[in-house]
Amino acid sequence: CLILSFFSRGKLGRYPPWPGKIVNPPKDLKKPRGKKCFFVKFFGTEDHAWIKVEQLKPYHPHKEEMIKINKGKRFQQAVDAVEEFLRKTKGKDQAFSHNSNEEKNRRNSSEERGKQSAGEEKRKASLSEGKLKKGTGEGKKRVSSVSSERGSKSPLKRAQDQSPRKRGRPPKDEKDLTIPESSTVKRVMTGTVAGFKWPPSVSEPVKDSDPHFHHFLLSQTEKPAVCYQAITKKLKVCEEETGSTSIQAADSTAVNGSITPTDKKIGFLGLGLMGSGIVSNLLKMGHTVTVWNRTAEKCDLFIQEGARLGRTPAEVVSTCDITFACVSDPKAAKDLVLGPSGVLQGIRPGKCYVDMSTVDADTVTELAQVIVSRGGRFLEAPVSGNQQLSNDGMLVILAAGDRGLYEDCSSCFQAMGKTSFFLGEVGNAAKMMLIVNMVQGSFMATIAEGLTLAQVTGQSQQTLLDILNQGQLASIFLDQKCQNILQGNFKPDFYLKYIQKDLRLAIALGDSVNHPTPMAAAANEVYKRAKALDQSDNDMSAVYRAYIH
Repeated sequence: CLILSFFSRGKLGRYPPWPGKIVNPPKDLKKPRGKKCFFVKFFGTEDHAWIKVEQLKPYHPHKEEMIKINKGKRFQQAVDAVEEFLRKTKGKDQAFSHNSNEEKNRRNSSEERGKQSAGEEKRKASLSEGKLKKGTGEGKKRVSSVSSERGSKSPLKRAQDQSPRKRGRPPKDEKDLTIPESSTVKRVMTGTVAGFKWPPSVSEPVKDSDPHFHHFLLSQTEKPAVCYQAITKKLKVCEEETGSTSIQAADSTAVNGSITPTDKKIGFLGLGLMGSGIVSNLLKMGHTVTVWNRTAEKCDLFIQEGARLGRTPAEVVSTCDITFACVSDPKAAKDLVLGPSGVLQGIRPGKCYVDMSTVDADTVTELAQVIVSRGGRFLEAPVSGNQQLSNDGMLVILAAGDRGLYEDCSSCFQAMGKTSFFLGEVGNAAKMMLIVNMVQGSFMATIAEGLTLAQVTGQSQQTLLDILNQGQLASIFLDQKCQNILQGNFKPDFYLKYIQKDLRLAIALGDSVNHPTPMAAAANEVYKRAKALDQSDNDMSAVYRAYIH
């Protein structure tokens, strides 16, 4: 059943409705308690969530209205995904209808031939009986003979009636297409979906205006292993050699309307590109947040949205239960904790500190030790993403350290990101984050190199982008960064100076274990050249300028 989901956004309004379809959840995923809800897969994303009944509306009656309201590129991609799903479903529907019509025609033809055969036999039998009435003993013998003959022909007649049906049966592949429909739909309709009742205002449109309802149910149950394998992998806790675990801790806030904010007081230090989006989403989801930033003016907007102002990092930590921090580099992270009126001065037994900065493992280990030495609890939780993903609540969080604190941060991670991973002991998240950003930074440099090579060899850069977008490398990252270059728009979404810092730290990580990182080293040199060209405060895609100067 195709639906639009509407999500409460507390005091700050509502999220735009998002198209999705109700699917069966993985077997090991428990349904949340409380109000009735259904497991929904959202088009255009890999997100899934339990959504309350009152937050669902049928897709078709509200489609045009929602398209007018939502002009975003991601929403349009989601609508395109819905239309593609409907086209495929329609194709299956037509194939099924065509096979059903052929079967019906064959059956009608068989029945007609059977009727003709039965009429002919009846006529012959009447003639024989007429002749028999004229005889005596011979007539009786003939009656016996005719009766015997009629009895012997009955099985033959039945075989003749049935044989055209055998010839008219669909091939095996057609049988596989048509036969499961009734049993599958019946099973699903008597299961979860059977008990589903729309609110009175939308109950009828679901039944009457969504012609794809049954086909949707069939498509969701034909290949369950394929449909849910990826979801199960995300939700399954996997503890392997390193002792690390990975769980999907949250659906993105863009598709999750049922977050229950923790009753703990939250502090946040650092309102840069990433921190600003994180704090905004924490507030939207109902958390109590106290903020601090070196440039105090940046706090004003969040104070207007309901945040409280902390005068120093020490004050924020001392008045809050869990304090998050997101700053630029290892030096800033150390200064924040160890400097005057720093985090360490506010730490008391039971106070929790979560560092979301991208730094090296040595730095985060040192910070963990000093926090724990004062009786505090420590978690590192760097994030993968950019400013837009931070604003959208779609970050990926890599956490390590205090597992209990990780669990306590659950509602916060749900508000700010779509997925979180717990990677074990302190330092693991820092290492993983540097590796992720090393790959991303190297890829960005390669994109810039390809576009400049296309230009100098007389090839169209736009055509190159079109070709890449149709191939295996197609991604939102590729498209956005290429568009930045083609339009000459390098407004920062991820500062170039920070990706160069991460490359430098990743290379040092490789050196510490004698592992070669030649690709990262080459990319790092290109970013260093871009910094020399005064591109530090532009987006990472400005590395392109290192190739054209």
